[in-house]
Amino acid sequence: VSPGTRVLYARGASPDNGDARGIADAVRVARRAKVAIVVIGESRDMTGEASSRASLELPGAQLRLLEAVKATGTPVVVVLMNGRPLVLSRVRELAPAMLESWFGGVEAGNATADVLFGAYNPGGKLPVTFPRTAGQVPLYAAHRNTGRPASVQNRYTSGYIDAPFTPLYPFGYGLSYTTFTLGAPRLSASVMRPGETLDVAVDVTNSGTIAGDEVVQLYLRDDVASVSRPVQELRGFQRVHLAPSESRTVHFTIDERALAFHDTSMTLVAEPGTFTVAIGPDAMTASRVQFRFETADGASLPLSERCATSFR
Repeated sequence: VSPGTRVLYARGASPDNGDARGIADAVRVARRAKVAIVVIGESRDMTGEASSRASLELPGAQLRLLEAVKATGTPVVVVLMNGRPLVLSRVRELAPAMLESWFGGVEAGNATADVLFGAYNPGGKLPVTFPRTAGQVPLYAAHRNTGRPASVQNRYTSGYIDAPFTPLYPFGYGLSYTTFTLGAPRLSASVMRPGETLDVAVDVTNSGTIAGDEVVQLYLRDDVASVSRPVQELRGFQRVHLAPSESRTVHFTIDERALAFHDTSMTLVAEPGTFTVAIGPDAMTASRVQFRFETADGASLPLSERCATSFR
């Protein structure tokens, strides 16, 4: 900031108790400011060993703090410090921008400032899923299928009558100060056989106005298997730096080891059948394409315990 900039500070509300006496002071400070940066979340003692929480809501009076600062009309940016996914449904309604900082090291302050003031264009992605409500937990991208997959068109499925079944922020989610466009994935072949590899290509374009990073993610689904398989599994990702309007083709290579799982006898195998490839910026907004894995006799292919997916 310029030398003439004044930085105002107020304690606000602590995550360690319900004391709301500092909210009035925070409101007075926010009314004098051009922008309010509200740092909320958990204390360091709330994460780690012997630190389980029964609630995923913001602890203490922090939500009341955010609501009060928002009511001043001063633009609000939220910086989150937490060691677990929190329920942020109300926070998202109040804050037009959120920066997930987790618990950083000694340079966390400088890194946070660089992102807030635009000196660095962030490109981080969530390594966990954020629920809309604690009642959705456990919630994760690689969950098993159900007999009644959730559908908004059918009440009698694996959903909720009082909340959407989708997460608030899916695994792999993350924004930056620019935008990216991903094309549809392209396969080098529609059929793959033992010993062969399959190339998956996707075009990525920086459709915004500044340079930035996108993390292209590849998910794989075994459509029909001898044992229950996840609805999708992350099988590769690649960070791509692009200038404005720049495009690049990202390639992933899939072999039979990327299809493998342990069967009922705990043998690592790749079973013949159809597989769905999904590529996108996160686990939910992905384009999909299918291919078949075929063996000569239609039997499963035993593999060694090594397993890898490469990309370039």
